[in-house]
Amino acid sequence: MTLITDNPDILDLQPRLADIDAGVRRIALIELADLEDPDALPWLTQALGDDPAAEVRAEAARLLEAWEEPEVVAALCAALADTDEGVRAAAAQSLSELKSAEAGRVILPWAAHGEAFVRASALRALRELRLAEAAPLALGALHDSDAFVRREAVGILGWLKQTDALPALATLASRDPDTEVRRAATGALGLASDASVLPALRAALRDREWQVREEAATTLGKVGQAEAGPALIEALADGYWQVRLRAARALGKLRFVGALHPLVELLGHNISNLRKEAALALGELADPAALPALQAAENDGDPEVRKAVRIALGQLQGAVQ
Repeated sequence: MTLITDNPDILDLQPRLADIDAGVRRIALIELADLEDPDALPWLTQALGDDPAAEVRAEAARLLEAWEEPEVVAALCAALADTDEGVRAAAAQSLSELKSAEAGRVILPWAAHGEAFVRASALRALRELRLAEAAPLALGALHDSDAFVRREAVGILGWLKQTDALPALATLASRDPDTEVRRAATGALGLASDASVLPALRAALRDREWQVREEAATTLGKVGQAEAGPALIEALADGYWQVRLRAARALGKLRFVGALHPLVELLGHNISNLRKEAALALGELADPAALPALQAAENDGDPEVRKAVRIALGQLQGAVQ
């Protein structure tokens, strides 16, 4: 390939870019990219698509991450179907760094590609672009046979705050066979501003995997419905401390009055993170009945717990004045 350019630095690189040694070509590509000259893009995109060495194609994919020209984005999308796993991964990573809506519109058709990796990577790249046109694709992808694709689709709908997807997300949260899909869908239910998602979140709080239960407790705090209080109190006895911690935090956010005694009991737990979270939640409740327990915890052996107790006592003292 002959470059059309008047940049002497680019012209000087041509022999090395065509060298028989793949290592030489790869280093030449790096130097070419360092020039940050748009005239170099055709060579970089050709290397990405045609170079016989996977290491060179992968390097080209990495070097193209800062460019959002349609021809570059299209070349990176095509590289998602490369025969080499390293090239595919490098292209996916570069696409995920894109920031423009124009780039997203080039990516959109690839979300319907026949290969699951291509679909998932395209959806991943679209996620943070918040492109409204991606919503129908993501809704359809919730039913994809590949779990990776479903997870990325959930991510898009969450970033877009697509509330019309809540029923489908609720179904995934309770029924999807993949743990990470259930966890992601459970988190996305935090889009709700009413009690409609509570049945799905209460079911997720009983999921067989603790990561999903932890996400459910967190999301119940975000949704802000007091009806979730009894289920969160039950979660304070979960077998995993991570779930108990998130449940305590959620109860504090909800200011659920029925949580007073369970949270006081948690102040005596042997895990300091749980004692800290219980203290902070008791402060949020603003119930003077918590004062004796909090005062007894002022001498806790963990400085972070003592700090949380001081914060809680300050909140309670402010509430009674």
